[in-house]
Amino acid sequence: MMIKNIDAIDRHVGARIRMQRMVRGFSQTELGKAVGVTFQQVQKYEKGKNRVSSSRLQRIASVLKVAPDFFFEETLEKKPSTSSANERAFIDEFISSRDGVALSQAFT
Repeated sequence: MMIKNIDAIDRHVGARIRMQRMVRGFSQTELGKAVGVTFQQVQKYEKGKNRVSSSRLQRIASVLKVAPDFFFEETLEKKPSTSSANERAFIDEFISSRDGVALSQAFT
């Protein structure tokens, strides 16, 4: 079995999808139905395991009421070192978790 490395940008886009989905109160099933995929596919997008096509990303952005560039905000311009990429992945994972969304909402 081949282990696929997940691209940092795919992971970041997925984390932003998850975060915005949770902020809007959508389940993975609801988002999937709205954009024409299964909840399993939404899970793969959110984990960065599958890349989101540009047309699908546009549909997701429309459903979640954000501009498509929202999903790329805060990506690093230069190639990060392994340690900073791991730190960024950890932060993205926390921010897109239920606790991270709840903490963010508490601050606003």
